[in-house]
Amino acid sequence: MTRFFWLRHAPTHERAFTGWRDVPADLSDRNLIARVARLLPTDALVVSSDLIRARTTADALTGPRTRLPDDPGLREFHFGIWDGQMWHEVAASDPELSRAYWETPGDIAPPGGESWNMADARIEAAVQRLIAAHAGRNIVVVAHFGTILTQVARARAQSPSEALAQLVEPLSLTEIVVDGAERRVLRVNHLA
Repeated sequence: MTRFFWLRHAPTHERAFTGWRDVPADLSDRNLIARVARLLPTDALVVSSDLIRARTTADALTGPRTRLPDDPGLREFHFGIWDGQMWHEVAASDPELSRAYWETPGDIAPPGGESWNMADARIEAAVQRLIAAHAGRNIVVVAHFGTILTQVARARAQSPSEALAQLVEPLSLTEIVVDGAERRVLRVNHLA
């Protein structure tokens, strides 16, 4: 049984699409960082996406835990040319595609980006690498909204559109146990 402690990175204060664009996290709330760190097992391994907002959040939370190398497979969804644009700009420039991307996620991808299914396959490959290398361990993964939702969807056998209705706030904890082919969600969007 491998227990994953999925943490969304600290807030970025971005209002535009933020996928693979590398923007910093706001780590100024030291008391909150300390409260979140206390939620995590001290024997856990810590890994993060290679994007700076996840890396620096993981570094701030590692403490006595063992830090694993960053994994680009744990990145947020790749929004392609939408990255950095405001939601209303994307909706105005390509209303049909942007509506379909959110309302019927799965195989629909933004121009130059990836679909839910593409991102899910990339993220799941990273998860399987972690399980293969560290089976039976507690693993803290500092990642992103979409990354975490793919794992919630898998554990709950949800469709992408059902998973997208789930809130995952910055610095919230989602805990999922993986035992062979079985996955159980213990908590989602838990705040310290």
